[in-house]
Amino acid sequence: MDGVRMMALWMAVFFAVTAAAAWLVLFPAARDGVLAGADRLFSRLAAVLGRWQSRAADRASESSQSARATSQRAMRLFGRHRNLLLVAALLLAVPPLVILQLRQRVVLDGFEGGTAVASNNHVLRLLRGERLAPPPELPPAVFVAAEAELLRSAGTTTSAGETPQAISGADRKWNRIDPVFQQRVLAIYQVMREQYGYEMVLVEGYRSPERQAALARKGGGTTRAGAGQSCHQYGLAVDSALYRDGKLQWDMGDAWTKRGYFLYGRLAQEAGLEWGGSWRSIKDYVHLELKTACRAARRAAGH
Repeated sequence: MDGVRMMALWMAVFFAVTAAAAWLVLFPAARDGVLAGADRLFSRLAAVLGRWQSRAADRASESSQSARATSQRAMRLFGRHRNLLLVAALLLAVPPLVILQLRQRVVLDGFEGGTAVASNNHVLRLLRGERLAPPPELPPAVFVAAEAELLRSAGTTTSAGETPQAISGADRKWNRIDPVFQQRVLAIYQVMREQYGYEMVLVEGYRSPERQAALARKGGGTTRAGAGQSCHQYGLAVDSALYRDGKLQWDMGDAWTKRGYFLYGRLAQEAGLEWGGSWRSIKDYVHLELKTACRAARRAAGH
């Protein structure tokens, strides 16, 4: 609501400035009156400055006389170009108001407060269009191989997230993900593929409280959230991976992979989602969540 009031205020200011400018341009008599008023104002200012300078001259030394001379020169220069300065001030005020008016910010239903998406954003256009269908799931062998590779390389390379555990058995059913959140994730996937050439794969969506508790007990930096505390338990978080040449790509030491995850994070933040790569402690580049809805779900569940 505050955003609507602010936009209305800017629109009113812009209208007033535009109307004033048109009035001055179209009506010479009005323009002459304004310029005459400006002349009177400048004359009064000059008189005030003159009186101040006169009093200062009585008390000042040679240095104050020099300052007075400088001020007089400035006033003469100002007086000679006052009409030009008035027009310049008006012209400088108009462009920022035009930009503020034309810079439309749109917030979709359910977006977090304060999180806006520019009206020319690819994700926004997709979310306003037809409902997106989840992609077919990859063969289980892809996830088995990815888990084995991560276990082999654990501790020797930097992965996109803290090493996922038992990803081969993770839940990847899209119908267990919150419908609003699901559409935002699918829109990000589509933009990643069509605009940037990156294929994204769902690694884990819903996570049972039992699995969450087991991951928390196992430690290793994978998660600090216990049962009921993770957004995965409410269908409001996903872990996704880049997919290339038949393999999931995790290595942040690879330039292509690093660029892909940062694009993924940027699009997620534009869509009003929380990205694990922006966290201060654990950097979980594969993780997205719908934070505000997740907080409400945790409160409702007593967590």
